[in-house]
Amino acid sequence: MNPRAFDRLSEPGRPWPMGVTPRTLAGQEGVNAVVFAPHAHAVMVCVFDAEGHREIERWHLRCHGDGLWCGWMPGHGAGMLYGLRADGPWKPEQGHRYNPHRLLIDPWARALVGSTSALALECDDPQGRGFPPLPRDNAERVPKARVLDLEQELCRARSIAARPWVPWSQTVLYEAHVKSATALHPDLEPELRGTWLGLASKPMLEHYRKLGITSLCLLPVQLHLDERHLIERGLSNLWGYNTLNYFVPDPRFATPHARGERQDDQRIRDEFRQMVDGLHREGIEVILDVVYNHTAEGGATGPTLSWRGLDHAAWYALDEHGHPMNFSGCGNTLNLGEPHAVQLVMDSLRWWAEAFGVDGFRFDLAVSLGRDPRLDWRFHPAHALFTAMAQDPVLAPLKHIAEPWDLGPDGYRLGQFLPGWHEWNDRFRDTVRAWWLGHECTRGELARRLAGSSDRFEHDGRLPLASINLITAHDGFTLADLTSYRHKHNEANGEDNRDGADANFSANAGVEGPSEDPAVLERRQQWRRALLSTLFCAQGVPQLLAGDEIGHSQRGNNNAYCQDNPISWIDWARGDADLCSFVATLTALRRELPALRHPLWFSGQWSEADLPPDIEWRTAQGYPPGVDEWEQPDSRILACVITVGEPGGLPRERVMTIFHAGSEPACVRLPEGMWHTVLDSRIGARFPRPASPDAPTAGPPGERGWPAVVPPCLKILVQPLPSGDPSP
Repeated sequence: MNPRAFDRLSEPGRPWPMGVTPRTLAGQEGVNAVVFAPHAHAVMVCVFDAEGHREIERWHLRCHGDGLWCGWMPGHGAGMLYGLRADGPWKPEQGHRYNPHRLLIDPWARALVGSTSALALECDDPQGRGFPPLPRDNAERVPKARVLDLEQELCRARSIAARPWVPWSQTVLYEAHVKSATALHPDLEPELRGTWLGLASKPMLEHYRKLGITSLCLLPVQLHLDERHLIERGLSNLWGYNTLNYFVPDPRFATPHARGERQDDQRIRDEFRQMVDGLHREGIEVILDVVYNHTAEGGATGPTLSWRGLDHAAWYALDEHGHPMNFSGCGNTLNLGEPHAVQLVMDSLRWWAEAFGVDGFRFDLAVSLGRDPRLDWRFHPAHALFTAMAQDPVLAPLKHIAEPWDLGPDGYRLGQFLPGWHEWNDRFRDTVRAWWLGHECTRGELARRLAGSSDRFEHDGRLPLASINLITAHDGFTLADLTSYRHKHNEANGEDNRDGADANFSANAGVEGPSEDPAVLERRQQWRRALLSTLFCAQGVPQLLAGDEIGHSQRGNNNAYCQDNPISWIDWARGDADLCSFVATLTALRRELPALRHPLWFSGQWSEADLPPDIEWRTAQGYPPGVDEWEQPDSRILACVITVGEPGGLPRERVMTIFHAGSEPACVRLPEGMWHTVLDSRIGARFPRPASPDAPTAGPPGERGWPAVVPPCLKILVQPLPSGDPSP
């Protein structure tokens, strides 16, 4: 067929919504196309046959103005397979990289059909020399977008069980990767391993219930690519922080039947909904880790797949030479000073909320999302995207978590987001690690982190719940490795151990890596229990890394993003059942004791109702630390007494927590009266909480005076208050 014989000029279309969607005009079915490409000379929609192999029509869109190209194409509807082409200047020094021989993926595509395994190799300028690209067409290698009936997709989502709406004060986050969490689970049927359905299977649901998890925070599930350097090394991008499309669920996490030779994209979407439905029915929220700071096209030497081919200068943040600005560390940064880029993010977030029922989002490198070109790319907490999210009736009520940094200038912004945001608190992570594992740390720094990090978050009406507390995360050591390795061991990544963080505040108890020495193993277990106990008794929102509860190790790899193998997959069969039970006791104790999840800032003052202070900090001798004692780097013992009730209610008990990370046992003075130990991390035990001052317990007898505390140990004691008389 003559390639010009099927060229057609589209009818005038309407500039909304973005993408290609069904639209009936004057009683005739068709599709409406809207593409943002302000510097293009021509934009075309290429229609393919049902197999996606042969181009059968090419529709030229009309320039609508405002950077939009629009058109209505009769005779088509839902199910149509298509790609885009754009023609324009090749002037890399001005940011223009048009190549009409490249079939492009619609940024607003809701479904894609075809392989993505080698797309990272589709480069126009692999050496970065700015030479004009060769006129070789790549349509046969590029997946085709499928037009969806958006109303039908939203209708399918209505069968998902209602959102649990877990209050932040009750939230316990569980950060998990779909495949890593399920690939080796012995109780899962083989076809469910590594899938969304496996994540919501009966064995996994039972595990969440036992742990007391309320919210799953899933590593990226939007369609992503393996980078060229990984393909060349025979590796793959397991974590998925390299997004190709912001609307499409990644088929890697669907069942083998859905992702077979004739990929069933409808079933893939429905399996994701089935997972969300199953979790919602158990009262568990689904929070997605989303990557809107950069795309899979990478830097100037990366592939031309979508945004770059439509309008590189408009979609990306560029310097004065037309080079992508690299605030993400991944080669490019989306230009979210451009309203249509903001619209892409907003439309994508609403799609996942409305069409898939998700309950919130964790924003990777969120500082990049707030960089404004009008402010010389500096961060602004009231950026247009953040303002749009705050007033959107669909998105505003959901959970929003920021990773409050990026790799650009002045990119560390912990505590600088506005109300409505919750932030990963790396200061909590590093301080708690340092306290327990022997690195420099002061009482004052620990106390600030335990009380919600007021130095970071107490502004603009924000509460301690703004702090997402974590000891470990996907990025870094697991808990087992944090307490077994002094140094990272990332040789398997193929980068000569240069990748990954060098400052880990870790310890190994005298042996690097695996050990059979009982004393080494016991010390590591004591550290792990103390670290976990601190996580769940601190003010803020705790986040647990999947696998930490059973001692999962990545063999010292603290950047296992490309290890789609047993290094990253959780080995359930050899998991530490005792540690798992201990974590379950921690979440249960947190639910029972309001002192461990107080949603307001502590004042440390007596109340008008003559109640004792909500918090009292104490040394081992029983008095408040002096100014010098707060900042002594060698002081490894701190205690506090918290007296609070449920919001709006009177306290039922006083709770004393002792953090002893020193080298020798110490006697700690208790406040007057009888105190009952409810948790001792050193021996990994939790004891019943007495219901009243005179009630006997099945645990250790009540204590008075100066009991000895053997480190490393976090000990929690409770003193019930007489009914109707809250004073001690």
